[in-house]
Formats: sequence, C-alpha cells, structure tokens
Amino acid sequence: MKKLLGTSLLLLSLTVFGQVQEDSIQFSKISIEILNNGKSYTELKDLTKNIGHRLSGSEAYEKSVKWAEQKLKDAGADKVWLQEVMIPVWERGKESLQIKTSNGTWKGLKMLSLGNSEGTGGKDISGEIIMVKSMEEYEKLPAEKVKDKIIFFNYPFSQSFVETFRGYGDAAKYRTTAASLTAKKGGKFAIIRSLSSAFDDVPHTGAMRYEDKVNKIPAVAIGNTTADELEKLLKSQKITAKLNSNCEMKGEKLSHSVIGEITGKKDKSVIVVGGHLDSWDVGEGAHDDGTGIVQSIEVLRTFKKLGIQNNHTIRVVCFANEENGVKGGIQYGKTAKENNEKHLFALESDAGGFTPRGISLEMDDAKRNQIKGWSALFFPYGVYNFEGKYSGTDIYPLHDMGVPTAELVPDSQRYFDIHHTEEDTFEKVNRRELLLGAVAMTQIIYMIDKNW
Repeated sequence: MKKLLGTSLLLLSLTVFGQVQEDSIQFSKISIEILNNGKSYTELKDLTKNIGHRLSGSEAYEKSVKWAEQKLKDAGADKVWLQEVMIPVWERGKESLQIKTSNGTWKGLKMLSLGNSEGTGGKDISGEIIMVKSMEEYEKLPAEKVKDKIIFFNYPFSQSFVETFRGYGDAAKYRTTAASLTAKKGGKFAIIRSLSSAFDDVPHTGAMRYEDKVNKIPAVAIGNTTADELEKLLKSQKITAKLNSNCEMKGEKLSHSVIGEITGKKDKSVIVVGGHLDSWDVGEGAHDDGTGIVQSIEVLRTFKKLGIQNNHTIRVVCFANEENGVKGGIQYGKTAKENNEKHLFALESDAGGFTPRGISLEMDDAKRNQIKGWSALFFPYGVYNFEGKYSGTDIYPLHDMGVPTAELVPDSQRYFDIHHTEEDTFEKVNRRELLLGAVAMTQIIYMIDKNW
C-alpha cells in the first residue's frame, strides 16, 4: 500500500512538473514573440500621431473606431464588429482664467475645465477667491461667506502613498464634487488643485459630476505650482478671479465600441481583454489609454501568430466613453447579459504602459489563490504583485454580474505626472515597457484559457 501511494505521489509530482515546464516554455515563447515582433509600439504611434486625442463624440473618436476595427482584422481576429452605444457629447471650446489683486492688473493662469463641466456661455464671471485646504474646512464655511465667491479647493495629491493610485483616489473627491459643493452655498464657480503627483504647472482635467437639483456651475483645475503661488497671494491679500469658458454638454450621439475575437475550440465561453479607446481632449491619449488598446490587440495577435489553440473565445474589447460616462462598458455588460453569454474572466489595461509589476484580482478567494499559485511563472518577467483587489472601470458591469475581473498593474510612479494632461503623448511611452505589459497580459490570458 505504501509503495502504491509513493508511486501515485511520484506520478502526480511528475505530472505537475511537466505542466509547469510546458507553461514555462509557452511563457518564454510569448515573451520572445512580443519583444521581437510585437506591433504595439508602432500601432500606438499611428493612433496617437495620426489621430491624436479621442474625446467621445468627436470626429477623432470616430476615426479611432475605424482604426481599431482594421487593426483587429490585421491581427487575425475571426470576427470583428462594432457595438452600438449612446455616448454623451461634451465640448471644451475656448476658455481662460485670470486673477488680479485689488491694485493689480489681470494675469492669465494655465488651466483646464473639468470634463463635463458647464461653462460661462462665453461671458466673464468674476468674484473673490476663498481658499480651503480640505472638505472639512469648506463644510465649516457659512453659506453667506461662499455666496457670489469662487472657492479654491487647494487639496494636494498626497506624496505619502507608495501606491500612487491611493493618492489619486484620496484627492479625486475634490474633482468630482467641487462644483456642486460650491453651488449649494451660492458660489459662482470652483477651482481645484490638479490631481497631480508632479511638481509642475501642468493642469489636469478629468470627469466631474453634478448632483441632482443643484445649480450647474463651472469647475476648473490649475497646476501645482500655480496653486502654490495662488495660496501665497491669498495669505496676504484679496484676489479676484475671472473665468470665461465655452464648454458645454451637447446631448448624446450614437457611437461604437470595437470588438474582435478568436473563436474558442472547446466552447464559446468568453475571456475578455481590453482597454478604452476614448481619451480626454488634451495630449494624445497615449498612456490613457492608447497603451491598453494596443496591448489588448497584441494579445490576440500573439495567440494567432504562435498558433495557440485557445479553448475559449478570446475577445478584445475597445470600449467607448470610459472617460466621461463609461457608456461603452455599461452597454457591453448589458448586451452580454441579454445574450446570455458566459464570461469566464475579464482583464483590462488602463493604468498606463509602464513596466508591469503585477495583476490585480477582483474575484473570490478560490480563484485568486489559483492565480497566485502561478506566480512563479510570472516572476522571471518582473510580475510579482497579485495582492490587489480591484479591476478596470469598463469591466465593472461584468464584475457586478459575477464575472472574475482583473487589471494589469504597471509601475505607477510616473502615471499621475501626466494623467489627463497635454503631456500624455507618445514620447512618454517606452517601447520595452509597453511590450512587457502585453507579454504579461497574454500570459495570464493563456493560463486562464488553459485552466478554467
């Protein structure tokens, strides 16, 4: 009996070793193929330089839809289609922000209106600036002190967090709520310190929202050095601000997410990998999220190039409208539910094209532990962190349906220097870092396809 048990354990060990060795060889093939022949970098250059930023509802976004459709076909997708989605149309238009002291002249400041903000209708709106350093400080201000004033929320991006997404999450409430908070007490418009980890004068845009039944007033962002200078001025004198902005919402329009897939050989269960095709209307939308788009297409291309026989359908989704509505992700989840499609897993890349450090897993403990059990395979590629429990915005509707979801975790130290700014350009992306992200994404999709 002991001999039989020992023989069984030996056979099991050899089987496990053989599987690990096979996976290790496949991981190496994936890495060699992408690092030598991957097209992500050249395709990102094409997307950013020939189309540029791609705000939902813009002509440039519609060009990117055609671009993504063709790239998925070129990558070898068995099927490519456009998924209809109604998206909000917001336009920035011409805008300016100026300040002056009681005895001074007007001085222009670098600024960006926050996404979805209403403007001033092309008219000047001015008033005295009142600075607060926190929500708690603002809440203590009586309405009569806010009425007809401009509120400057000067809350800095915390440098204390090693994980910069924590700093971003901590400060994000000021961007999303500043306008409505100011309006509730009768203020004219809101200024926020940008959600930026850099010590520069680059303003960052990003989505804000209005509460129901609250007056829709403008909200703008200024860079860190301008915020510091304004704070110094306000400590010694009264400062007036003047805003002129033409930004406005212009209803909705029909647009599309772009989807391509390679059919599963075993069944039609779906594994999703994707990013969002839209971007803000400044910069080139390179890291946010051109990198996620080209990496996702690279996954499909690599499966086809290496002749990997995928058990399940691997579907690339280039989501519409993540930045100011998430309508593409919502519509995808709704359609999947209506069609009774079984989804096994969904992975999004929407944290920049920097060196991959890990994969965040938002799923039950059994599946988390299974994936963490593969960590030794990923370690030689610099991917070691599987502790996160969050996933991409576009795939949250799938997560809410019970689908295990995940997100690529690149090194984040530089991301919030350029996030949502004119600095988010192709030149800020490193070829090898970008391709290594595609390697990790292809490897995890390979393991999910093989084992689930």
